[in-house]
Amino acid sequence: MNEKQVILITGAAGYVGTMLVTEFAKRDDVAKIIAIDKETIPDLIRKEPKLIYLQTNTSDDWEVKVRVHAPTIIIHTAWQIREMYGAQDMEWQWNVGGSDKVFDFAFAEKSVQRLVHFSTVASYGAYPSNTIEHRYTEDEPFRKMEYLYAEEKRVAEEHLVSKYATSDKHTTVAVIRPAAITGPRGRYMRIRFGLQSALAGQLKDSFVYRVVSGLVAFVPVTKKWLRQFIHEDDVVQIVERVCFTELPSTFEVFNICPPGAVVRGSDMAKAVGKREIPVQPWMVRVAFFFFWHVTFGKIPTGRGTWKSYSFPIAVDGSKVTRVLGYEYQYSSLNAFQYTNGIYESYVPEALRRHVP
Repeated sequence: MNEKQVILITGAAGYVGTMLVTEFAKRDDVAKIIAIDKETIPDLIRKEPKLIYLQTNTSDDWEVKVRVHAPTIIIHTAWQIREMYGAQDMEWQWNVGGSDKVFDFAFAEKSVQRLVHFSTVASYGAYPSNTIEHRYTEDEPFRKMEYLYAEEKRVAEEHLVSKYATSDKHTTVAVIRPAAITGPRGRYMRIRFGLQSALAGQLKDSFVYRVVSGLVAFVPVTKKWLRQFIHEDDVVQIVERVCFTELPSTFEVFNICPPGAVVRGSDMAKAVGKREIPVQPWMVRVAFFFFWHVTFGKIPTGRGTWKSYSFPIAVDGSKVTRVLGYEYQYSSLNAFQYTNGIYESYVPEALRRHVP
């Protein structure tokens, strides 16, 4: 892939999408970047000269406007991650329907050489039978979940496989299944409701969020709860490698998660300077149900999400190293607790913590 590339990035106003725009625009072999997002353009990429920004939803009609630019690479990150209270049908149309339109465009347009689709490890399924020791590989199937985000991603991948099978296969496909993404930009430039911001007490923008920060003076920990984290810099560099190097086949799937120890509840409590308190899964389920309905979804604890805070999903991310030769820069725990990275300049100096 030596020619100048035209990249289409969906979800370009999101966490990952914005970083991809910023970093890929620095490459000499990228002629321009077409960005799609339903949100307004973020300040971080507003002045990027290579960028053409289209404010639209992937489920709307955007194909004609994009086709004139003849994109060669498509990176599909657009997703309504937080379940919308009482609007699940609309969300499904945005996410699954919007993905179908992206996939159809990628396989129909002769200019498109490569499609990169962001999936998730959550779709392996958080079930009580899961063990702390098991590491899911790319060969193991996704399982049906109540958790809407995981279920939408599972269905979208099924659609992608089906559409690829009936295409002429001129488009190479890479599916990226990341563990929980974190780093200085995610924690300090984009404060929003999430596991790390909630545990750290960083949620201050509303009364509801301040209540949550007060409730996690101790970190509630179930017996089998764990997380794996991948640093935002690793995510960007892995996607860069997937986009700009040759892949061994025309359809590849990659779990992206650093090797080594998982992050247990006690590790997370220690990292945010708090003590843990043991709880049972049923207690998490009741609390999530209560907060979901009392706050009308402002606290994103929709149906099935309690399982991800109760039962383990741990994956093997070594295929990236074996196949692409990529060595992860940060372990899961280091990604979670330190501020090293491209965007560390946005972290107040007093809050910076470096990997020893």
